[in-house]
Amino acid sequence: MKVVILAGGRGTRLGEETSVRPKPMVHVGDQPIIRYILEHYAHYGHTEFVVALGYRGEQLRDYLLDLQDRSRRGLEPAGPDRWVLELVDTGLEPNTGGRVRRLRPYLGDETFMLTYGDGVADVDLARLLAFHRGHGRLATVTAVHPPPRFGQLHLDGDTVSRFDEKPLKESLINGGYFVLEPGVIDFIDGDETSFEHDPLTRLVQRGELMAFRHESFWQCMDTPREKEYLDSLWAAGDYRWAPWRSGATQSSPP
Repeated sequence: MKVVILAGGRGTRLGEETSVRPKPMVHVGDQPIIRYILEHYAHYGHTEFVVALGYRGEQLRDYLLDLQDRSRRGLEPAGPDRWVLELVDTGLEPNTGGRVRRLRPYLGDETFMLTYGDGVADVDLARLLAFHRGHGRLATVTAVHPPPRFGQLHLDGDTVSRFDEKPLKESLINGGYFVLEPGVIDFIDGDETSFEHDPLTRLVQRGELMAFRHESFWQCMDTPREKEYLDSLWAAGDYRWAPWRSGATQSSPP
């Protein structure tokens, strides 16, 4: 099964980090975040990747091809040498939906996975795929709890009655980690389409979007503060999004 990784955006909210590199090449700990994403999927047996390049895409292309070459020569842990990488220049301007649409020739008529190149999680991809296959709809999105950004004030009139440093996470958001049937691409109108808006809304209206609930770790890297948080976890030896590093047992694909 092919895995699409959207890696072409400009990532302007990360400031200086993305002024000189694409966001997927920003490091967390000792590796660019794109490597953790690739290794996560490979950990579950998914090693065919279609990477949508855009902003400073040549850096990402060079890194991935060099990583593969180093692995073949025994200079990296075994694994990347067996990845199948299709690195597709989808341009500078297309929105997320437009990039997916431009990848149609590379995806064929099979079910595929899709995620973003700027976040990590410990999603059980075997369970996610089994869930998708079990419901028979066109699309599955992984629903996650947004990490708390700020403490929460509780007021009694104008008096603060309680402060919660980490407020309860009651809402769910789109966490990426999609499983999609090829018919989903027909819901994308053109380059300007945001995959997260019109296509998903239309899928909802037709009852074709299901949610796989993920209750464990998930973290995007949109801002310097979020990058610092991921770096702090790594520095503390907390590799929860990298089970191949922590020795966690791989789930068996269904």
